[in-house]
Amino acid sequence: MKLLVTGAAGMLGTEVCEVTARGHDVRGVDIADFDICDLAATQEAVLGAGPEMVVHCAAWTDVDGCERDPRLAFAQNARGTWNVAAACAQAGSALLYISTDFVFDGEKRDPYTEFDQPNPLSAYGASKLAGEVAVRSLVPRHYIVRTAWLFGRHGRSFVRTILEAAKKKDELRVVADQFGSPTYARDLAKAILELIVSGLLAPGTYHLANTGACSWAELAAEALRLAGSKTRVAPIPASEWPSPTPRPAYSALRSRWLELQGLPALRPWQEALADFVRTDL
Repeated sequence: MKLLVTGAAGMLGTEVCEVTARGHDVRGVDIADFDICDLAATQEAVLGAGPEMVVHCAAWTDVDGCERDPRLAFAQNARGTWNVAAACAQAGSALLYISTDFVFDGEKRDPYTEFDQPNPLSAYGASKLAGEVAVRSLVPRHYIVRTAWLFGRHGRSFVRTILEAAKKKDELRVVADQFGSPTYARDLAKAILELIVSGLLAPGTYHLANTGACSWAELAAEALRLAGSKTRVAPIPASEWPSPTPRPAYSALRSRWLELQGLPALRPWQEALADFVRTDL
């Protein structure tokens, strides 16, 4: 299959390019190649590449930055995605769009499935949801993949930040009343490849995250334990952590569509985290 991957220099985009390169014709592009906010440049890039599918990983994922500058958030995550979707429609390409748990408000206390109604609290969540709307509206063959709490070998992540901070401090204050599904970027990339090539799944919206849920404090404590660090975690409420962004208190994801079709979910987040800390960090 001929694939074009946007955001190829990012945490997930890098993994997607590496995983799909085995057996597929893959071209990775990033901001140095073209700006997705420029419709003409986006159309030229997609039409020139002629992909069967675009995997759209490019996004502005700085949630606090998005909250401070909603206009830029919507330019990048909504209009940029609209441009990519429009180019795919023109080229006759399928589109796989990476979305987020931040489209939910966190009022539920069970993992969110693909059947739950989005209600974003933040500019980041709203801008990503607007991207979903653009994809559904413009591209008949689309796959919207919602994921959460990414960590991986490339770029910054909460897990990497915690382990670096632990080298300098004996105690770390970490939020204990927000819960989600930590997801290893490599596991997600492999699941995306299976989604693309299996032919088993119809176009639509899918949740792909490592199984299970935990708080930020629990994630930090497990990462420190696996790394053999003696640094302690001091649990704090979200109200004590300085951030302009309203975040969902509970945004764990459940891959209900995979379950209904008898397909395996991603492995537990604890196993994925152990692989990352012990082998890839």
